[in-house]
Amino acid sequence: MNKALKAILIIILFIGFFEAGLLSSYTIVTSQVPDVKGLIDLQFDTIGNILSPENFNSVVIKDPTTINVTNKEDFTDKLKEQAGVDGIDYNNLTISTYDTDDDIIHLNITAYGYSAPTSSSVISATPDYKIIATGTANETDSGYKVNLDSITIVSIFKIYNSESVDVGNNPSNNTNTTYSF
Repeated sequence: MNKALKAILIIILFIGFFEAGLLSSYTIVTSQVPDVKGLIDLQFDTIGNILSPENFNSVVIKDPTTINVTNKEDFTDKLKEQAGVDGIDYNNLTISTYDTDDDIIHLNITAYGYSAPTSSSVISATPDYKIIATGTANETDSGYKVNLDSITIVSIFKIYNSESVDVGNNPSNNTNTTYSF
């Protein structure tokens, strides 16, 4: 008998014994006739939820490791220059990696940027842009040093500012407009 055919037969027998055990245990536990279609649908739904794109990262891929870099000022200046923003929020700067065992590690960078204020006084600064970038870093004795030439901007998102958009009734222009976001 062919090896592939034997493997398929063993898989079919395994699934058959598994299903028979599931149905018999359901009957013993609930003292009712099992709903075969319902149990099979439950198994497919459970497997589908585990392998869904929303859960795939948490099940298969490990969480990234957040790292601290030694040349943070030079790094943020280069990131600010490449993104074309006037400032970077240091408090919300995230530099993470999946590979901390290599000599050169690949970085995933998330930062929030500011544009220049349009008025002369700013009470509270809120970021205007979300910047996603990649880069590489080398491990040194004091930590990780980002290779400034390796920084690449992946995307820049404009953050919605609700105070800058006129929504609803505005007596100054006699409009009655409602926007949904």
